[in-house]
Amino acid sequence: MTANSLRAEEFATGPADPASTDASGGVRRKRGRRILKWSAATLALLVIGTAGAGYVYYEHLNGNIKKARLNLGDAPVPKATPNAEGQTPLNILLIGSDSRNTAKDLKLGGSKGDVGRPPLADVQMLLHVSADRSDMSVISLPRDTMIPIPKCTDPETDKVYPALSLSMANESLGRGGPGCTVATWQQLTGLHIDHFMMVDFSGVVAMADAIGGVPVCVKDNVWSHTAEGHGSGLKLAKGTHPVKGKQALQWLRTRYGFEDGTDIGRTHAQHMYMNSMVRQLRANARLGNPAEMRKLAEAATDALTVDDGLGTVKKLYDLSMELQKVPTKGITMTTLPTVQWAQDHNRLVPAPGDAEQLISMVRDDDALTGLAGKKPQPDPTSTDPAAPAAAIAVRVRNGTGTALEAPAPQRATAITQLLQGKGFTGAATDATPASEPDTEVLYPGPDQEGDAQAVADALRIPLKRARQSSEVQGVTLVVGEDWRTGDTFPKTKPKKVPESAAVLNGEKADACMAIQPGFTW
Repeated sequence: MTANSLRAEEFATGPADPASTDASGGVRRKRGRRILKWSAATLALLVIGTAGAGYVYYEHLNGNIKKARLNLGDAPVPKATPNAEGQTPLNILLIGSDSRNTAKDLKLGGSKGDVGRPPLADVQMLLHVSADRSDMSVISLPRDTMIPIPKCTDPETDKVYPALSLSMANESLGRGGPGCTVATWQQLTGLHIDHFMMVDFSGVVAMADAIGGVPVCVKDNVWSHTAEGHGSGLKLAKGTHPVKGKQALQWLRTRYGFEDGTDIGRTHAQHMYMNSMVRQLRANARLGNPAEMRKLAEAATDALTVDDGLGTVKKLYDLSMELQKVPTKGITMTTLPTVQWAQDHNRLVPAPGDAEQLISMVRDDDALTGLAGKKPQPDPTSTDPAAPAAAIAVRVRNGTGTALEAPAPQRATAITQLLQGKGFTGAATDATPASEPDTEVLYPGPDQEGDAQAVADALRIPLKRARQSSEVQGVTLVVGEDWRTGDTFPKTKPKKVPESAAVLNGEKADACMAIQPGFTW
């Protein structure tokens, strides 16, 4: 049996409800990850920068921070191409672990039988900061979502975990550590993950206590408790309340009692918590008190497990400085759109169309806020000179099929002939199965970037659609669902965030959780 099947779903007194978080953005699922990560980094930054801690104390805080390898997979994803001003986006994965392997964590919920089992990543949030730092997008992944998990190697034991074609998303953490969760997200999104931040149960409690509580709101009295003993145990009266300690953890882990009683409602509650926490951190007068700042620094650094690239207070400080450039109105929390899995209605799978639409907007560094004023960036121009068209061997794949529509017949052949007519006489069809919403020109390394851009330019495909990929051996044109017919690449239409992504803006201070019928008092 898996760890998921062995564990009770929720406990009335403690956490079986899956929603741990990372001190800088992992506590709340989809949207929550941003806040946890940010809060932890910001706290460390405030204490060190403002409190003027000495070298010994600085080294003490560094010693608090636990570190792990960033990526345990074997299929690296290249970083995004810098924009015209040399700026690149920043992607941080926030992870909440349900580990019961410390006395503090076990005291907060679970049974002694949970001690020693592989931890589950019950909170996973991708925090994407735009290249120009004008906006921040958070995508939460419901823990019950079934997705592929890549092969991972445990850096401590060298144990190799084979790839899984479909598994619950939260199981990736138990396959060598947070670096396998990073590898899973890179495979899922095609985005390069720059850093991760992970926190466990006790870390969530310490963070909430350190900032004096986080205001949350419910539309009616709520008690997350069933006759069978399920539920987080959260009990609140209608209205707004500051939660901290165990109650903050209960809020983040509540499933039974919020909205429809599913993991989706839990991610929405986590987003509200994270937004509120960010506002609290920016406005909290406690941060002007050196003693309070020291308490925050201790809680933040002690709660975190990070990759080596974030493994010092100075690095966390630098990261928090980047995050503070984003205005609150530029922060958008979303949940990856999902639908019920046909084989098990208690599980979810990414929603065809909507899930990729949301991911592609983040991958293209598009703002999810809908706010005007972001400077349009010109297409990137490669410094790598292109070979003559006749010398570029282009492979063309038909990726026009979707979950609801068959591939356009002979589409790769038609575009191959179009390329040959434009002088790319080495163009040929490639029968490798593909399904892509957006037409792209992929290339394996920097020395073929110019060739890929030449292909894109010849077909009037935006140059930002030419990107490096480890999945191809040479320049490869994948004709996507957006170009099913015709010889002229269609004018790119502005993308919209799918309604199923449940958008919550960072400025929305009056959000309240809807209560599931039968869980009021």
